Amino acid sequence: MTKHATPDERVQIFREDILDGLTRARKTISSKWLYDDVGSHLFEAITELDAYYPTRTELEILKKNAAKYRRLPGARGAMVELGSGSSRKTDLLLDAFQDLSVYMPIDISANHLKAAAERVRRAYPSLAVIPVAADFTQPFGKLPLLPELPVLVFFPGSTIGNFETTEAARLLRNIREAMPGATLIAGVDRPKAEDVLLEAYDDPAGITAAFNQNLLQRINRELDADFDLAAFTHKAVWNAPESRVEMHLESLKAQTVTIAGEDISFARGETIHTENSHKYSPEAFSAIAGQGGWRILDADTDPDGLFAVYTLQTC
Repeated sequence: MTKHATPDERVQIFREDILDGLTRARKTISSKWLYDDVGSHLFEAITELDAYYPTRTELEILKKNAAKYRRLPGARGAMVELGSGSSRKTDLLLDAFQDLSVYMPIDISANHLKAAAERVRRAYPSLAVIPVAADFTQPFGKLPLLPELPVLVFFPGSTIGNFETTEAARLLRNIREAMPGATLIAGVDRPKAEDVLLEAYDDPAGITAAFNQNLLQRINRELDADFDLAAFTHKAVWNAPESRVEMHLESLKAQTVTIAGEDISFARGETIHTENSHKYSPEAFSAIAGQGGWRILDADTDPDGLFAVYTLQTC
């Protein structure tokens, strides 16, 4: 498995990022840190919930259009997946892309990635599987050498919505620069009724809350911190002006937490902003794609227009 950073380097990056985010006037932590091994498994459980519509809706769209995607150039070359994600989505395309030569999943969670890659190797023994443990939110740098094959980038799950709009455009530019001439299949969530959105991100079973609070457990474990999990609660809000659902961890009292030897104070009611999930209209996503250097070739949706899967080509 190719790695872009050593374990010690990843811990240092994690520590610096956490302390930087929690010493700002408005405390924030990048959503990428939600996905350690435990977080990745909790997120997979979230995708099975009735309240969480994005996964099953995206799967329906992919199933309906798999034969069309099979005609894309990269389906006969190399598929690069950003975030190992749900095996159901990956398998759906791998089953359809019978002439695919290379599969390269890129994920920040090394153990989760290793398990996903090994599963793909067993299921598709003729496929060259090249897992890359890396943070794809950063510039890609030099990817492992690919054969002279057309490339298809698979970016499912509406992960593009987790980024601020300027960051989303920058990520798309990074992808274009690292893989010029590639085709991109991207899942994008759409705006809808507030009650539907909030239930999807604050489910009655409390799995999303556990997913969010696991971030504090991770900081305790990896950075010698002393977060009291019972003193923070999960909170999901709909930010209509920004067209996004926000996840927060709210402090239930005034308190001080020590992280890697640094004291961080919290007021009662103060929150840590842990995730955004932007919901893009067709016009809004088209604008971001253009800023990133991509043009939309096609857009496939479900009958209710809840979700869209876009096919894009570099400009």
